[in-house]
Amino acid sequence: MFFPDALLFLKNYRQTRQFMVSLEELKQIVLMGHLTDTMLESLRPHIDILRFAQEEVIFKEGDAANRFYLLKRGKVLLEKKMSEQITLYFGSIKEGYSFGWSAMLNGGSYTSYAICAEPCEVFSLRRKTIIDLMDNDHDLGYIFTQRILHVMKKRLDHRTNQFLRSIVNQPDLQKLF
Repeated sequence: MFFPDALLFLKNYRQTRQFMVSLEELKQIVLMGHLTDTMLESLRPHIDILRFAQEEVIFKEGDAANRFYLLKRGKVLLEKKMSEQITLYFGSIKEGYSFGWSAMLNGGSYTSYAICAEPCEVFSLRRKTIIDLMDNDHDLGYIFTQRILHVMKKRLDHRTNQFLRSIVNQPDLQKLF
């Protein structure tokens, strides 16, 4: 007997490798390069390895931020839907970088869409697991917090510069400059 939902299930199924990620693979991720081998060893058993197809949505704006992601292979676009007709692209994640930082906040939700621009392989940690690990290893928690602040500052600086460039180019405002 054929079940129509079976195809949908198979299409959306995330393959995970059945073995742990190696220390060498983890060190290819920028954030993980700041951690000691002991810290990386404590993370390894908790990392899921997920595969996504091109144009597949990893998470949507407003979804509960239950996972933190580290991009091993591929490219992920961060988008915000302004309306049914307008989607604002505001960033891309390259191999070796992380996204889904909202998972580090209690009760947080994702603030954008994360969509694969090409087939992707992603390391992922569940929010509860990473929060527990940071609570139990304050050095790990400190490094993660510092990296979050670094990413947030870079994003804020980038968006501030974008905003200022857009204001300067407004015809009505050019008279003021």
